[in-house]
Amino acid sequence: MIHDTCNTTTLKILLVEDESALGESLVTFLKKEGHLCEWVKNFSAGDEKAAMYQYDCALIDIGLPGGSGLDILKALKKNNPKTGIIIISAKNSLDDKISGLDLGADDYITKPFHLAELNSRLNSVLRRRNFEGSNEIVFEKLKIVPDKQEAWINGKIISLTKKEFDLLLFFISNKNRVITKESIAEHGWGDGSDAADSFDFIYSHIKNLRKKIMDAGGDDYIKSVYGMGYKFSAL
Repeated sequence: MIHDTCNTTTLKILLVEDESALGESLVTFLKKEGHLCEWVKNFSAGDEKAAMYQYDCALIDIGLPGGSGLDILKALKKNNPKTGIIIISAKNSLDDKISGLDLGADDYITKPFHLAELNSRLNSVLRRRNFEGSNEIVFEKLKIVPDKQEAWINGKIISLTKKEFDLLLFFISNKNRVITKESIAEHGWGDGSDAADSFDFIYSHIKNLRKKIMDAGGDDYIKSVYGMGYKFSAL
């Protein structure tokens, strides 16, 4: 079982919102839910983030100082088509909602809104984008239940920390692909990982996760790819 009271899967989220009070409220809530949240307040900063980094989800206000959030949406889709995008729209901006959905946004939420509703929409976007809406992910002997933050091998639950569970979910959503250490660090620890002197903290988490899977009767799914990173596969 997960040794953490947070009941959501950690997402790396980009928030582009110029209203300070709303932005502060959203950042506080999202971090409390266990997510990594990067907040910018204008078009140029949002556009730069969209070009440089990859995110699981982005919350984008359309009307921004310096430009339109729709252009940030386009940049995010170009950089990483799997990014889930939720438009934050003003009460009467129907045209913005339609334009955003036409450009590939997953959902929209109208101000004012309840934080619990936003969180539910985030979880829905994650399931829909990564796992085709399934509440369970099955891979070989492994079964993952994201909503409950549980992982099972041959019907036996594995005791994982929250970081280990998030790492496992990241691996399985990118199975059979080589993932660099930098990508893993950025996903799990945010942009602050850029300043890390080494990736020893990643090696430690991966070593522990690999051992727990194998001790429970699973195979060694996490393969080291020399000089590049890791690949999660059955072969």
